[in-house]
Amino acid sequence: MPRLVLLEGNTAEKRALGAKLGVRSSSAIYAEAILRHFPTLELDVLNGADEGAALPDGRGWTNYDGLVITGSSLHAYDPHFAVTNQIDLVREAAETGIPIFGSCWGLQIAAMAAGGMVEYNPRGREVGIARKILPNEHGRDHPMFTLKGRVFDAPCIHYDEVTRLPENAKLLASNSHSAIQAAVIPVGKSAVWAVQYHPEFDLLQLLQLYRLYSGDMVKEGFFASEAEMEAYLDKLERLTENPGDMGLRWQLGIDEDILDDRIRNGEIIAWIEHEVLRAT
Repeated sequence: MPRLVLLEGNTAEKRALGAKLGVRSSSAIYAEAILRHFPTLELDVLNGADEGAALPDGRGWTNYDGLVITGSSLHAYDPHFAVTNQIDLVREAAETGIPIFGSCWGLQIAAMAAGGMVEYNPRGREVGIARKILPNEHGRDHPMFTLKGRVFDAPCIHYDEVTRLPENAKLLASNSHSAIQAAVIPVGKSAVWAVQYHPEFDLLQLLQLYRLYSGDMVKEGFFASEAEMEAYLDKLERLTENPGDMGLRWQLGIDEDILDDRIRNGEIIAWIEHEVLRAT
């Protein structure tokens, strides 16, 4: 049976805080998304930000059919162990030629591992939904977007972005907020399929993020007041419970890109089908 390892990007402290607040870990969100479509896959978790992190049960990278780099609240350019260890782990895994997929943090540390650059985005945070992501000529022909439309929206949250791709990387998609929304990045003997947004997120995760960062959402101008934000979240929660409500879909500007599991998770599905299952 194919086995994947999920590289959890957050520190033990951050994971514990999330658990206390009832927020799923990055690896747990990914596990749910993957098992929704591939229930027989076996998944392990590697807490790469922790001292002494190791693959479970004494396994090595060659015991896995793929590596997924999940999200993180860390900054890929910080010279701290929690960051640099994950970059080193990606390089180490890539020396085996293992298929690798990453979202948000995954794109950023893959770029760093291969000599690219990640910086704070002067446009500020892209949060909730990344709008109008447009695959370029390479992206339109790439299997990553087989289940996507010509232009699409996707769940997201990030301050930082890749500002320079490594040599030989291939840009696949952009939008008005971030020029690098998707790319294939060669690292070692692997080709990392990576996106800046979060195809693994669902509406529940967006609700949790908005509430977790409620103060910032108002301070940064996404909402004029707490009351305005709560009114928006009330509509979003109702849409979560009734995704067929056309009025709410129209008011919130949310459609099948976000609501249909297969479309929203499309990049993950394409990677597993094209890179993992074909190789096993």
